[in-house]
Amino acid sequence: MEAFHFLSFTLLLFSCSFSAALRYPASHRNEIGPDSNTHSVNGQAERLIRSLNLFPKHEANLVLNDRFAAKNAPGITEKQFSLNVTGGGNGPSIQQFGHYAGHYSLPTTKAAKMFYFFFESRVNKSNAPVVIWLTGGPGCASELALFYENGPFQIRDDMSLQWNDHGWDQAANILYVDQPTGTGFSYTTDDSDIRRNETDVSNDLYSFLQEFFKGHSGYVKNDFYITGESYAGHYIPALASRIHKGNSDNEGIHVNLKGFAIGNGLTDPEIQYKAYPDYALAAKLISKSDHDSITSNLVPPCQSAISACDFGGEDACTEAFSTCQEIFNSIMETAGSINYYDVRKQCEGSLCYDFSRMEQFLSDDRVKSALGVKDVDFVSCSSAVHNAMMGDWMVDYETGIPNLLENGIKVLIYAGEYDLICNWMGNLNWVNAMKWSGQAKFQGASIVPFVAGNAKSGELKSYGPLAFLKVYNAGHMVPMDQPKAALQMIQGWMQGKI
Repeated sequence: MEAFHFLSFTLLLFSCSFSAALRYPASHRNEIGPDSNTHSVNGQAERLIRSLNLFPKHEANLVLNDRFAAKNAPGITEKQFSLNVTGGGNGPSIQQFGHYAGHYSLPTTKAAKMFYFFFESRVNKSNAPVVIWLTGGPGCASELALFYENGPFQIRDDMSLQWNDHGWDQAANILYVDQPTGTGFSYTTDDSDIRRNETDVSNDLYSFLQEFFKGHSGYVKNDFYITGESYAGHYIPALASRIHKGNSDNEGIHVNLKGFAIGNGLTDPEIQYKAYPDYALAAKLISKSDHDSITSNLVPPCQSAISACDFGGEDACTEAFSTCQEIFNSIMETAGSINYYDVRKQCEGSLCYDFSRMEQFLSDDRVKSALGVKDVDFVSCSSAVHNAMMGDWMVDYETGIPNLLENGIKVLIYAGEYDLICNWMGNLNWVNAMKWSGQAKFQGASIVPFVAGNAKSGELKSYGPLAFLKVYNAGHMVPMDQPKAALQMIQGWMQGKI
């Protein structure tokens, strides 16, 4: 395989993003405690939540209260809402387009309701693409992206909203979905509805999209794109394959799928975990001797465990996660308090980011009333959902992408250069290794500058429907770190200019 070297980079790191209720009876509340073992599976979930300065009331949005069962009517319950946007930005009048929030009763569950936001585009909404955004974790709410990355507005320090001049609603009609069940404002009254694999996750999302397009039939003809970051590197290929199958089998409404974009994603763990020591060495997080030791002693057991996961089911895959995570833990023990979402930064104690304004805003009774979720608590990141998906973590979701490419579905893989946890090196490696009819030509394609405005903002490699973009001066959350470049990226890609 031809080696592919990007131009100069400084520090690069890994992170697979993380997002997460209703009124539980007191006996069922499970506060996240401070003394968790951070090297256990459950401890990792809690550590990730704390690193974002989030303090969800519950482990999952599981409502053990019979009075909610009566609310599980079939279909979608949706309302148009208006929040007071007072600060900054160049947004139009809120009356000029629709902002919607709703719950969808998932038909293949006992009592699950999926929550979503839908924002009509600020520009040419009738013809603009429809984009769905999925936040990773697994188990984190998509409101993280809505308020801190690419949504129509952002939360200011005084808890007021201001327009985001680089919101992706400038280029598309955009859906933000809280999923899997138990995350954000998505809830259930039965814990058997908590998902454990991508088959159930993608079926839930496909079912939701069918119902959404019934209610918003004017958008059925519009191009449709799937986007997201981090653990959505699992969600997105699975959903794209499910939509493609539904279209091929003439199931329900034809979803006009044109492509999908994964930002700093976890897609092919075998290749991406192997890249950790290489990235950490290049980023000067570890020494050459550390790199060689990790590569010799920790990578081979990880590769063997992933092979066992391929055939051994959920338990084997959970064991593979624990084995492979030793690679990352070893790097972090050497790197110290580095922010693994953005290696240019240090974490202060357990705090790497402060997203607490989102929890405060979405816990305000006036906001909840406007959204139609007055009786529902908000679970920013669900440790229970995170833990339930551990058997899914090490599964390779690259395998379904070649078929989509061969059928003309566009694929954009992008990564901020300073992210460790889902670093650009590991992502590029799996994209290069993917076997499809255009593999050799993609590998041999020239690297060209990606320019946003008048600034060189990244390095692009592409052939046919496949593109890979390394974004400069960005960590794990590219739309947050480089909002102008991210908007131009998604807009140009959907328009066929990337």
